[in-house]
Amino acid sequence: MTTPVLAIHGGCGAIPKAELTPETDRAARDALKRALNAGFAVLKAGGAAIDAVTEAVAVMEDDPVFNAGHGAAFNRAGVHELDASVMEGTTGRAGAVAGARQLRSPVRTARLLSDVSDPLLLIGEAADAWAQAQGLELVENNWFSTPSRREALARMLEREQEGTLQAAPERDKHGTVGAAALDMHGHLAAATSTGGYTAKPVGRIGDTPIIGAGTWADDRTCAVSGTGKGELFIRRALGHEIHARMLYTGATLQHATDALIHGDMTALGGGAGLCAVDHLGNVSLPFNTEGMYRGWINEHGLFVAVHED
Repeated sequence: MTTPVLAIHGGCGAIPKAELTPETDRAARDALKRALNAGFAVLKAGGAAIDAVTEAVAVMEDDPVFNAGHGAAFNRAGVHELDASVMEGTTGRAGAVAGARQLRSPVRTARLLSDVSDPLLLIGEAADAWAQAQGLELVENNWFSTPSRREALARMLEREQEGTLQAAPERDKHGTVGAAALDMHGHLAAATSTGGYTAKPVGRIGDTPIIGAGTWADDRTCAVSGTGKGELFIRRALGHEIHARMLYTGATLQHATDALIHGDMTALGGGAGLCAVDHLGNVSLPFNTEGMYRGWINEHGLFVAVHED
């Protein structure tokens, strides 16, 4: 049997180190630990990687520390539009939602869609209606709102007027949550969920629900969940690119992920990070921003971090 492992990220839009209080630092680390423990409980019980990553991401969706579910970013109209996806590495089945406005847990809807895989991706009201028909919980759009996200929207709109958007800190620009796992049966899976970036145009969709961009899993190589400037992830087909470099050039997980995050994405000028697990159980958590909420867990222990190595 394979030794299971789970890696997660809570977004590369971490609070700047200079502004991080002991209370907010503890809240972020505790939330990461809860997500890791929830996902790893599935793996320890012999469960599938796709269910483990779903559970880990669902915990983060419910925590306002992160930009997914409750605590999601506002678009420029002051509305939340949520994206999520899952993919498993054995058959490549996947599910995704985009621009949803009422899903209590977008990732759980994506997980159910992966069982169907036709449709694989549903958007907006159609995603909300499909989830409701499956018995999943819907909420009013303001359930996702928090004072800190509303303040971030005001700051971003003000910066837009001033022409200083590029100077905005990463925490105001974007944030995503994600997970990648290897189960004891040797199967990989990944899941990602986000509210997008603050003050995004209405209807904008990023990389999170795009299989091959923000989410990818293949048992031959790796499982990947990304966070950062989604448009750049889409342009690079980042998740699939990591898989391709490993499969076709023999690159290691660390080499492939570092090349994409510290090479390609940095060259394109985008803040980016990811969590990834390969078919051997190796973990990679690279990022090119000041910090990234992140962690991993296996039978030997648990690790979480925000800014430090």
